[in-house]
Amino acid sequence: MAPTMDIDENDKKDETPTKKTKAIKPKKMSTPSASSEGASFHPDMSLAQEIHRLTMIHNGKLSVDDATAIIGCKPEELLEKVMSRVGTGGKSLEEAMKENEAKYKPSDEGEKDAENEKEEKSETDKKDEALLNPSLYRHLQSTLSYSSPNALTEANLATLESHHETILAHLNDAVTKAKDEAGDMEVLHANMDIARYSARSSSKESALKAYDTVLALPKLSVGKKLDAHLEMARVSSFWNDYKKMKGVLDAAAKVIANGGDWDRRNRLKVYQALSFLLVRDAESASKLLVEGIATFSCSELCTYPEFITYATVTNLLYLKRTELKKSIIDGSEVLQVSKEIPVVIQLANTLYDCDYKAYLHTLVDLQPHLVANRYLQPHVGYLLRELHVLAFQQFLDSYQSVTLESMAKSFGVGTEFLDVQLSRFIAAGRLTAKIDKYGGVVETNRPDWKNARYQDMIQKGDLLLNRIQKLGRVVDL
Repeated sequence: MAPTMDIDENDKKDETPTKKTKAIKPKKMSTPSASSEGASFHPDMSLAQEIHRLTMIHNGKLSVDDATAIIGCKPEELLEKVMSRVGTGGKSLEEAMKENEAKYKPSDEGEKDAENEKEEKSETDKKDEALLNPSLYRHLQSTLSYSSPNALTEANLATLESHHETILAHLNDAVTKAKDEAGDMEVLHANMDIARYSARSSSKESALKAYDTVLALPKLSVGKKLDAHLEMARVSSFWNDYKKMKGVLDAAAKVIANGGDWDRRNRLKVYQALSFLLVRDAESASKLLVEGIATFSCSELCTYPEFITYATVTNLLYLKRTELKKSIIDGSEVLQVSKEIPVVIQLANTLYDCDYKAYLHTLVDLQPHLVANRYLQPHVGYLLRELHVLAFQQFLDSYQSVTLESMAKSFGVGTEFLDVQLSRFIAAGRLTAKIDKYGGVVETNRPDWKNARYQDMIQKGDLLLNRIQKLGRVVDL
C-alpha cells in the first residue's frame, strides 16, 4: 500500500471510487485557500464594521452627523440595510428559504453543472447575499432596539432555524456520501460546506464546532489546518469573542511552525496584528502591520485602506522619524490609498512637518473615525492621549527651555489649557520636563541615558556577584 499523504488540493489525483457508483461531483466545493479570493465570504467583516457603527450611534458615542459623513448615508438607512442583509434580503420569508434550499438541495448531475455555471457568474454577488441568520438577527434587535414594521417576528426566526436544520441535514448527508463513495479531499470539502454555512447563518458556537470537526479530520495538511484556523478566528472576531480569537491564532502559530507557504504566513501576521490591536498591544501590532504593508492579502478581514489606517496610527507612536518617512509618509503603497483616508495621512504629515497646530486639529477630526472603527474604538482615549504625548515630546526635544506662551502659540491652544495638559503628563512621568509657573517657562530635563545604562549595569553586576558568592558558600559546604 502506498504511504498516506496529507489532504491538499495540490496533492489530489484521480481517485477510483470504492463502490461501483458514480463519483460525487459537488456543485462548487468550499475549498479553503491561502489567497483572499478563495477565502470564505462569511462572516463578512465589512458587515461587522457596519454593525459596530450602528451600535456606537445607538449608544451615543458617535454623532449622527459624523456617522453620516463617514458611512455616506443616514444611520437609519444603514440600519435597514443591515437588518435586511442579516434577515431575508428584502424578500419574503418563503421566497428567501426557497432560494436558499435550491442552493444546497441535492440534484442530478446535469442540473449541478448548470448550477455551477450560474454560481460562477454570480460569485461576486455572494458577499451581499442575505444571511438568514436568526441568532444574529435577535442579537441586533435587542442591541439596536430595532422595531420596524418590516422586522421578522419570533415565529419567522423559529421557521428559519427549522429551515437551517433541514439544510444542515442535506450537508451532513453529503459528508456521509463523500466518505462512502469519494476520497479525503471530497470529505474535506463537504465538511467545509457545513462550517461555512454555519458561519453564515448560525450562531458562533455552531460555526466553531463545525470548524473543530474540520480540524479533526485525519491527514489534513498544514495549509488546510491554517486556513480553517484563520476562518475560526474571523468567526470569533465577528462575534467580539477576542479571547477565543487569540486562542485560535496561538494554535495557528503552532501549526505554521511545522511548515506553510509565505502567503499563509503573511496572512497570519495580519490576523495576529489585529488581535494585538484588540488587546491594546499597539507596539507588537505596529511591527506586524508595517511588515504587512507590501504583502497584504487579507481583504476578507479588512479593506486595504483600513489596514493602512491601523499601520499608520500605531507606527506613529513607535517608528523613528526616518523610518516613518520611508515606510509611511513616502511609502508607495500608502500613497496609493491616501485619498481614501485623508485624515490619517494628514495626521502623519503634520506630525512629521512639525505643524503642531494643524496636528491637534487633525486629532479632533480623527476622533470620530477611531470611534467608528471596531478595532480602534475600545482604545480611543489611549490612542489620543499617546498621540498628544508624542507631539509634546517631539516639540520639547528641540528646546532646553521654552515659554508656555510660545509653545501654546505653536499648538494653537491657550496657555491655561496647555499648562493643565503638560502638568498631567509630567506628573504621570510621560514627559521629562518641569514647569516654572512664576516665569511661565517649561524646562526640559533630558535624561542621561548613557549614565543610566551604566548605573543599571553596575547594579545588575553587583546582584550577580552576590548570587555567585552565595552559590560558592553552598558548594563549599
